[in-house]
Amino acid sequence: MYFTRFLRTHKSLAHIVDHYAKYAPTGLTMKRIVEFAREGDAKQSFLFLRNELPVRLASMMKEMAHLPPRLLQMPSFKTVNGWYGASLTELHSFKGLQPTDDTVKKFTEVLQNIRRRHTTVVETLSQGYMEFSDFGHVQEYEESQIQYFLNRFYLSRISIRLLIYQHTMCFGEEVPIHPSHLGFVDPTCYVEEVINNAFENAQFLCDSYYLKSPTLDLRSINAINPDEPIAIPYVSSHLYHVMFELFKNSMRATVEYIESKKTDSTLPAIKVDIVKAKEDLTIRISDRGGGIPRSKADTIFRYMYSTAPRPVSLNDAQHSGPIPLAGFGYGLPISRLYARYFNGDMEIHSIDGYGTDAYVYLQAVEDQASEWLPICNRASHEYYNSRRLQPDWTKKK
Repeated sequence: MYFTRFLRTHKSLAHIVDHYAKYAPTGLTMKRIVEFAREGDAKQSFLFLRNELPVRLASMMKEMAHLPPRLLQMPSFKTVNGWYGASLTELHSFKGLQPTDDTVKKFTEVLQNIRRRHTTVVETLSQGYMEFSDFGHVQEYEESQIQYFLNRFYLSRISIRLLIYQHTMCFGEEVPIHPSHLGFVDPTCYVEEVINNAFENAQFLCDSYYLKSPTLDLRSINAINPDEPIAIPYVSSHLYHVMFELFKNSMRATVEYIESKKTDSTLPAIKVDIVKAKEDLTIRISDRGGGIPRSKADTIFRYMYSTAPRPVSLNDAQHSGPIPLAGFGYGLPISRLYARYFNGDMEIHSIDGYGTDAYVYLQAVEDQASEWLPICNRASHEYYNSRRLQPDWTKKK
């Protein structure tokens, strides 16, 4: 009896996944998101999200099924797949319902529960990757497929979290991070303020671990309105995430490179230039941390690649002491996805033996800042089915 119920449930979920995965996600622009936060209502949001969120969830479940079978048997991957299945089933239960006040309220509560359920997805998949690599040799084509999937999966996850936050903060009882924010979005994100905040927090972490840290040398250039501070409509928490990760890397590299010289040299400052032009907002972070050899340049955006020692397992309760500044190898690739999500980008240029320049590009025009989303189609399926190394999907044309 139990086994029959189990099969029926899984067949039903597979049917739901197949139904929604047939559709492409509807990408939004920053301008549209801001306008809807000002003028839209909860019922309109419900009607959009009850279809859009299942499409994005189902697409990733469909792609996950194409991963190496041995990886899918890892406990952590099974956990994440279960979370996605439960969330998709809950959202599907609202299909066809009228947008009454009671229905919308229940829908908002479900979204809050989904977000809480998915809180540790990144850490759990990281654990699953470690389980997989510890279990046996990873073939090159398997590694390529996993990297391809993780970029698409995490980009989709960023988009899903934004849509959920926008609804629960604009139309639910959750309070935005700042009174001036429209849901999760800051219509006037002061870039220098976010960067200073990220630097101070990274510096605190660096001081705690190394007992020293570089200083910040920051310059802002507004090429459009020279007398005004640089600001754009943006998700300030996304920008903070990108800058915090880059500052951590720069600080660790700077401290360790100077210490390797075995001199009492003063730590060189980390230089940041912010330039807003007609189309682009560009941030350059320059350090004197010894740079990255060209032989490693193609690996810095690979998941689980890190020049720092590998951290302990997430399940290791014996770990104690200061939190390291690096190690899991997820910081840079996910930060690049945050930068690219609204049609921006991140690039790393380095001089081996000297230092590194990181460039973060954001769209300065809100109707050009459109969601960059993975689409589950024949091309993506062919990628997973091929055992040949494929071009990197994350390299923008």
